[in-house]
Amino acid sequence: MVTHSKFDSAMSSSPFDANMRLPPHRYKTFSSKVQYQLILTAIRKLQESGFYWSSVSGKEANSLLSSEPAGTFLIRDSSDNRHFFTLSVKTASGTKNLRIQCDSCSFFLQTDPKSVQSVPRFDCVLKLIHHYMPSKGSSAAGNGRSTYFIYSGGEKIPLELLRPLSSSMSTLQHLCRKTVNGHVEVFNKRDQLPHPLKEFMQEYDAPI
Repeated sequence: MVTHSKFDSAMSSSPFDANMRLPPHRYKTFSSKVQYQLILTAIRKLQESGFYWSSVSGKEANSLLSSEPAGTFLIRDSSDNRHFFTLSVKTASGTKNLRIQCDSCSFFLQTDPKSVQSVPRFDCVLKLIHHYMPSKGSSAAGNGRSTYFIYSGGEKIPLELLRPLSSSMSTLQHLCRKTVNGHVEVFNKRDQLPHPLKEFMQEYDAPI
């Protein structure tokens, strides 16, 4: 097991090195260098997403979401050193916080001992979030995906992710990129784009 400080010298030539080191308070334990790289990539994409609230606490997340409609959510750093990210979402029963689990190569939502659901895994936090969002023009129950339930205080609450809570203003270029990512027929033709534009699209491949 290693902490990110042990990787600092090993990653000194990485293109992420200048801007993508983990914040000082995030001395987490990593299972491998592969997992460390996975987290760095996740942070880079989250910082571009516009709804990553970094080091806000659970109490602060609850305050931010308190006046928002149910289904509003944000991603923040986990306050538990065993985990990296937490999904905070406003539900009809108040704000709920779900740890985003991470193994050596994927992210997935925390499982509950009472649940027999097998949770899907993703190589990107944004892909995980998008999976639990309803498709355009459909309801959460009608998008062809099984409902994920939050077990909290004896309650069984369906997870509904409808709208991210913005933490920063997105650039016009980023908004256009997200729109393109949401159109499958255009997204699949990225290889035909000029190289600089193709790279820009590959750096952020989520529609949210």
